Amino acid sequence: MNQNLAFADYAVFIIYFIVVSAYGYSIYRKRKKDEHDAKAYFLAEGNLTWWAIGASLIASNISAEQFIGMSGEGFFLGIAVAAYEWLAAIALIIVAVWFIPVYLKNKIYTMPQFLKTRYNESTALIMAVFWLFLYVFVNLTSILYLGAVAINGLAGGEYLHVIMIGLAVFALFISLGGMKVVAYTDVIQVAVLIIGGLVTSYIALTTVGQYFGVGENAIEGFKVLMREAPEHFKMIIPKPTATSSQLDIDKYLTFPGLMSYLAGIWIINLNYWGCNQYITQRALGADLQTARTGILFAGMLKLLMPLIVMLPGIAAYVLYQNGHLPQLVGGKDGAYSAVLTFLPTGLKGLSVAALTAAIVASLAGKVNSISTIYTLDIHKKYIQKEAGEKQQVNIGRIAVFAAMLLAVLFTWNDILGIGGVGGFTYIQKYTGFISPGVFAMFFLGMFWKRTTGTAAIVGVILGFVLSVLFNEYAPMLFGNETLLYTAYPNGKGAFEIPFHICMGLSFFFTMLAMIGISFAGPKVNPKAFEIDSEMFKVKPQTTVLIVITLLVIVALYVKFW
Repeated sequence: MNQNLAFADYAVFIIYFIVVSAYGYSIYRKRKKDEHDAKAYFLAEGNLTWWAIGASLIASNISAEQFIGMSGEGFFLGIAVAAYEWLAAIALIIVAVWFIPVYLKNKIYTMPQFLKTRYNESTALIMAVFWLFLYVFVNLTSILYLGAVAINGLAGGEYLHVIMIGLAVFALFISLGGMKVVAYTDVIQVAVLIIGGLVTSYIALTTVGQYFGVGENAIEGFKVLMREAPEHFKMIIPKPTATSSQLDIDKYLTFPGLMSYLAGIWIINLNYWGCNQYITQRALGADLQTARTGILFAGMLKLLMPLIVMLPGIAAYVLYQNGHLPQLVGGKDGAYSAVLTFLPTGLKGLSVAALTAAIVASLAGKVNSISTIYTLDIHKKYIQKEAGEKQQVNIGRIAVFAAMLLAVLFTWNDILGIGGVGGFTYIQKYTGFISPGVFAMFFLGMFWKRTTGTAAIVGVILGFVLSVLFNEYAPMLFGNETLLYTAYPNGKGAFEIPFHICMGLSFFFTMLAMIGISFAGPKVNPKAFEIDSEMFKVKPQTTVLIVITLLVIVALYVKFW
């Protein structure tokens, strides 16, 4: 089957490019009077509506690692991987009700500022540098690499570096206009990625139906998937036994059943959605009700995401197992691109536009956050303290360009080895090295007035050290079976603890250490935030959104448990 794009596909893609570019430029022209207002540039303060916040959150979150990586995990694990998306909706409820009020009441604009205000300047500087390295060398590079590889495969396989540069330039075009341009163009990006993603899922299901003799019917195609791969429609992956195959063990290592829900997945989600400049930045410039509604709107959109980014992977698995997908190359991360080859001319261009929208929106949002942290938390404080509003905006734009240039250089020949690990696992695992310490530091800082600055510094360092210990060395040092964990053979001659469990253990011991250290300090830290119960009260319309989200999640788990 021909993977190459036809003229109609290019035409659809070009129309998408023109519409997004024209809309972004019109937004930029409207805010030109604020061009040298630093807060307007970095935060779009007071200018974002709830729907722009919600759409921008999703556009920044859904990228190549979801379309390519999560589809690949759908191919490998099945519906269990949807827990990342469905529990994210619950995490967003927690962030909207309890985290955002603390940020807004204390006028927090960046995450390092939170750490300086609550703890001390040393903690803020350490984490600002840490976040910059993480965003550039883990997130930005993986998004750019996976996206370029996916689109290159559809374009014939000969244009990897051209596509890489094209994605980078497109993202720069949007991000140089500031947060308002990023957020409002994200509305179009979300519409394109949802429509294009749903089209891809629909075609995948009808193709399954066609090959299995039930007609080109999406519902019948879904029934075929459930019949042919019942193990792919179980949310809980069983714990391996002595007779388990290496494949079953590998699945458990990736997503360790019930232990995921008791350990790592909550830390991943709450840290990502609540303590992450890249995400929270969209809501920090709004009033409380607008921010809450936007975040909850994003949570409702998250419920749709497995249908878009995971279901094609399961369809690819069933087709491949029955010899109907010979074009699958590159293992599980090739599943999404292989499914796209079934799309007719024109619709293939729409799906490529959806994938591009996800990639470009994430790249633009990421470099905007890099620019914000560098400019406000490092350059303004330590390099050029007298920098005015216009200078800050210009510095921010230079930072945007520099970050994107570094990302292109490091992905040009895949120096970091992203392709060998698997995109989704690469991001989750290496982000997970810092998540336990960072989340413990934020959680105790918000809600326990006794937490000290010393405890915060120890927490973030200890969380990282413990993550490395449990992920890389614990089985070798302490054995494969202890009271705390069980390590399993990873098929590469070594034993490994599931990384969700590693995160849970790291978080638990980091919390204990921070609490113990804080007991040596005053009962109320002078830098503790004032928390008023009124901050956490929600309006009736907010309650309705929360209840609807929770009911849908309960129904999904009842169906697929």
